[in-house]
Amino acid sequence: MRLPLITSALLIAGGALAFEAPRTATAPVIDGDPSDAAWQQANWRELDQRVLGSMPSPTDFSGRYKLVWTPAYLYLLAEIDDDILIDARADPLVQYWDDDTLEIFIDEDASGGNHLEDFNAFAYHIALDNQAVDIAPSRGQVSPRLFPGHIEARWRRSVKGSAKAEATAGTQMSNSLYWEVRIAVHNDSHVYGDDLSSRVTLAAGKKLGFMVAYCDADDARGRQHFMGDVAIKPVDGDRNRGYIDASVFGELTLVE
Repeated sequence: MRLPLITSALLIAGGALAFEAPRTATAPVIDGDPSDAAWQQANWRELDQRVLGSMPSPTDFSGRYKLVWTPAYLYLLAEIDDDILIDARADPLVQYWDDDTLEIFIDEDASGGNHLEDFNAFAYHIALDNQAVDIAPSRGQVSPRLFPGHIEARWRRSVKGSAKAEATAGTQMSNSLYWEVRIAVHNDSHVYGDDLSSRVTLAAGKKLGFMVAYCDADDARGRQHFMGDVAIKPVDGDRNRGYIDASVFGELTLVE
């Protein structure tokens, strides 16, 4: 018998957190509406681990997410309770981490290791305009690039506020939102601009390095909080390792 996602989480060799995502027969529609039947079979994972900044109060920020998959795509639903939404930078390639941003980290073969200047793993930064950015090598240079062929994302506000916000903060937060993301999984042979040859077909039993985080900005100066779902062991006091080292990701197993 397969235990639920949250209760079946365990530590694997090296201290990484292991968890599961169920397969869905019908893919959710990417429109920011969390009522798709696919989401009912998945459990929430909390974004409750501090990466940078102080711990936010429940009325400032809280978040959680679910995962399901089909052979073609990985799907993510994030529920974000944020009192202030900031998208101050018009250029999506400039200081994208200093606006409110959903971050999705994927290591297709769960091999770990450095990925700052290559595609050993991906660190997608999804802004409020739903564009996804990662650092990428292309034509001999390494710089931030957009990945429209990898990520499709949409969010919408929750009219009533999320159930979690009401339970923890005692109020309905006006900036509660649901974010749906469709992720095309690519391996480390990826060449920027070629979104076909490195695509991976997903199957039950496959293991991926995986982690989710959220940059919470309360004003245009930059993010005040950076929260994730995996406890990262600091290096020289620094927990912000996800965009550099895939070894800090959790281990995701795809199950039927």
